Amino acid sequence: MGRTLTIRAEQITFLEGDGNYTYVYTCAGRKYLICKTLKWLACKLDNNFVRVHKSFLVNADYVIGYAEDGRALKMRCGNEAAVSRRKTKEIIGIFGELPQRISA
Repeated sequence: MGRTLTIRAEQITFLEGDGNYTYVYTCAGRKYLICKTLKWLACKLDNNFVRVHKSFLVNADYVIGYAEDGRALKMRCGNEAAVSRRKTKEIIGIFGELPQRISA
């Protein structure tokens, strides 16, 4: 809409890639579309962001649980981020036993 909005990294809960565009989800429940790839943003953000799927990059501070099979992460904002099959064990290793489990 012709304006520039600055979002601090700690306000971002997760990012969802869609080709050459990325949806940025914030802790305030807002969703923004930007014209940068997820790979480009992953290089710019700090180590607190974890690539869990080719289309998802999550802020570890906002993860509260995961599905029984470890294939989705539950975010504090109520959204879920998919976890790829290849990264399931790695993600469970990173987050360990989370206090809240959700059924698949």
